[in-house]
Amino acid sequence: ISESPLEEGLLYVGTEGGTLWRTRDEGGSWERIGEGLPAKWTSRVVASEHEPGRVYASFTGFREDDFRAYLFRSDDFGATWRSMVGNLPAEAVNVVGEDPTDPDILYVGTDLAVYVSGDGGESWHALSATLPTTPVHDLEVHPREGELIIGTHGRSCFVLELAEVRERLRREREEDLS
Repeated sequence: ISESPLEEGLLYVGTEGGTLWRTRDEGGSWERIGEGLPAKWTSRVVASEHEPGRVYASFTGFREDDFRAYLFRSDDFGATWRSMVGNLPAEAVNVVGEDPTDPDILYVGTDLAVYVSGDGGESWHALSATLPTTPVHDLEVHPREGELIIGTHGRSCFVLELAEVRERLRREREEDLS
């Protein structure tokens, strides 16, 4: 479940069967969204901190021995979706999140690693050089400290300072524009 920080009453919910639901009246009425998305377990649904109509959804097929990456974004409150898998490896995606400082910086936790994108999910870079190979189930960017807090399955929590990561991604973006 995810509540929009930008629009009062806007909530998104995902189910084990891959169904996504949206309410814009604090749960008074619900609409099924996500036409065409995979019928897989919704591992995460996240309302954007930056754009009112933007929502992210990740799915996992591990229960069917399907370990492909399933990651999507909608910019119209879930009416249409586009894949954000890009160059992610075939790993079950458990969590997706935005950077609070930049809507183009996204983080993904999979069954094996953590990835970052500086271009809104078009391409991904591994952030797991010193992270044990373990499922990542939670990611949170500490807004004041500028650190990525990584919650893993059975291996503890890890903290990554983001200043250098953010700067490198912004430089790459500037180079691509020139």
